[in-house]
Amino acid sequence: MFVKDSVQTEKAPQAIGPYSQAIKAGGFVFASGQIPIDPATGQFISGGIAEQTEQALKNLSAVLEAAGSGLADVVKTTVFLVDMNEFVAMNEVYGRFFGETPPARATVQAARLPRDARVEIEAIAVAG
Repeated sequence: MFVKDSVQTEKAPQAIGPYSQAIKAGGFVFASGQIPIDPATGQFISGGIAEQTEQALKNLSAVLEAAGSGLADVVKTTVFLVDMNEFVAMNEVYGRFFGETPPARATVQAARLPRDARVEIEAIAVAG
């Protein structure tokens, strides 16, 4: 029988709609897109795309940890940017989080992201 478990943590922003922060199923963790909200305040962090990317990845890390996984277990990400001209700055921060064997990735420009974020990052990881 197929088992699907919802993942929830207070260390990442709460869902702003009818979705889970992540789902564990079939030996994987499917993490919903994370935007640069400080989970303590519920507000966007200040700064540009580098700071926003860092916060989105911290939020993603917190969700994965709540699922018993982590950034080292990520096999695929999708990065959504409002402006592809910010790719280089996003990529520099992203590289610091994923180290020597980064996951597969797609990066796409989106016309608009939730709450007018500049970046959103989702991931698939191996469950711990």
